[in-house]
Amino acid sequence: MNTPMPTEPTPHLRAFAAELKERRDSLAFGVQLKQGAQQFTDELLAVLFPHFCHETYFAAEEIEARLALLERDLKRMIAPLLANAAITPEEVGAAFSAALPGIHAQLLLDAEAINLGDPAAESLDEVILAYPGFTAIAIHRPAHELYRLRVPIFPRLLSELAHQVTGIDIHPGATIGTSFAIDHGTGIVIGESAVIGNNVKIYQGVTLGALSVKKSLARSKRHPTIEDNVVIYAQAVILGGDTVIGHDSVVGGNVWLTESVPPYSYVHQESRAIVRPKDSNATDLYAI
Repeated sequence: MNTPMPTEPTPHLRAFAAELKERRDSLAFGVQLKQGAQQFTDELLAVLFPHFCHETYFAAEEIEARLALLERDLKRMIAPLLANAAITPEEVGAAFSAALPGIHAQLLLDAEAINLGDPAAESLDEVILAYPGFTAIAIHRPAHELYRLRVPIFPRLLSELAHQVTGIDIHPGATIGTSFAIDHGTGIVIGESAVIGNNVKIYQGVTLGALSVKKSLARSKRHPTIEDNVVIYAQAVILGGDTVIGHDSVVGGNVWLTESVPPYSYVHQESRAIVRPKDSNATDLYAI
């Protein structure tokens, strides 16, 4: 049954509408910022990798023009966010554009690490096109650059887009080295102050988190450090800003760690499967 709209708003709706309008007017940025972040991310990935592109760029001049448009759009979107900041939109735009060649080179190393580390991967193109782990890091690295430049809010919008698409939650503040490989990836959480070295591989469900979520610790190192050449298997949880996983270590699945381990360690959960004869009369799977 359709309810007809009233010809005149009731007083409480009028008051509520006025309150919502006041809140909208108080925003420091435009109401289209989230949509703009989506468009910026899509266009950035399309320029960096033709795999994400809906059209073909036939000349270097076209790609150059697209890059210039990206810088222009970025400056326009972040300008309200930087109204009282020490850095200007023009400075951010120039620095971000200057960083893009290095970001692209890093992403190619990430894709190669995923390809070499997964027997199921048949090519680099397949990794770039179809692997959520690559999509997550491809969005994280530009977001991290904007975070490093102290742009508020916008980097978080990019990281949340990656989270929505891939199920992988990487805070833009996380520092990640070269040749980073995510296998499967669903449920991975990497916190703001996490530091990850080179040639690290992590599997689905891994959490690099904090021991405390007190607001007073917002500016402190709350998340672990993972040194070079470490593998972390599925569902492992590593917590704490003072926790360091030494280089060339392996952390097994379902491990819970709140303390450091030395280099060349193998960390595993002490558990065992119990096999016993089944009662032939039992109908319940868990009957003893």
